[in-house]
Amino acid sequence: MKFIPTTWLLAFFAMACSPKEEAKQSVTTRPLITTHTQEAPSTTRIGILGSHENPLKFYLTPSRTSELVQDAGQKLISYLEAETQLQFELIVPENYDEMINAFAQNNGDIALMSSSSYIKAREAYGVTAKLKAIRYGKANYFGQIIASTVSGIKDISDIQNKSIVYTDELSASGYLFPKQILDQQNISPSHTAFAGTHDRVVKMVYKGIADAGATYYSEPSGDGRIRDARSRLIEEFPDVADKVKIIAVTDPIPNDPVVFGQHIARDIYFPVSLGIIKFLETEEGKTAMNELYSIEGYERCKDSDYDGLRAILL
Repeated sequence: MKFIPTTWLLAFFAMACSPKEEAKQSVTTRPLITTHTQEAPSTTRIGILGSHENPLKFYLTPSRTSELVQDAGQKLISYLEAETQLQFELIVPENYDEMINAFAQNNGDIALMSSSSYIKAREAYGVTAKLKAIRYGKANYFGQIIASTVSGIKDISDIQNKSIVYTDELSASGYLFPKQILDQQNISPSHTAFAGTHDRVVKMVYKGIADAGATYYSEPSGDGRIRDARSRLIEEFPDVADKVKIIAVTDPIPNDPVVFGQHIARDIYFPVSLGIIKFLETEEGKTAMNELYSIEGYERCKDSDYDGLRAILL
């Protein structure tokens, strides 16, 4: 597999970040919000789980900008603390692997995790999924392959010897399912890169830094309003739907779960799960979770809901 040269990515970030945005990215984070890369620590945790001395470590998937994840996540954490009387530490990892490895030695407690990350974490550390996200009334979503209208790509076969950018190697919609489409048709891009978030993938394709990209897909609304990853950039680039077209849509993927470490007992996972559901019944919760992951609700789930994705991953 070839990778897009580092200079391409540097050029993208130079184009994508205005001085104002760069200033925002350097703002000191709030207390109890971790954003740095960390190895799963091996130190013994002291104090009752969920207390001030030993808060529940709550991880959020880094599929959006760190600032947005922190802002929306802090609203969720504040609500859960008031609702459950438990204490939480919000952690925004650098990547999907870091989130998974946090559950080693019971150092991670709760996570809003991507579906593929859940399967990996369950295989390695025995985590359990209690809730599954609902988006636009559905418990599953899709991946999509997009391309710039000036790239010359009109169908999947045209990606041969073109560049493509994915989100993360553990993203079902932003890598695993779209790549499966290419592999099934023996399509070999000339260069491949991982941008980290769905927003960045769309932006790289829009700006012509990559010919094609892979992100999540949700069906348009009844009035034709797009609800896939391109919708996140409409405010910044009003013509994004005209300049970035959908080339292919994947098979359905089960929506991302709320995951608990194997050491978390019912007296914690039940009130926390209930609190998350209730948060989404508030106006603040609806807005925060929609901005964060386009989530409008949760339903109970079981591990077997993810067997189809597991067959691809393992």
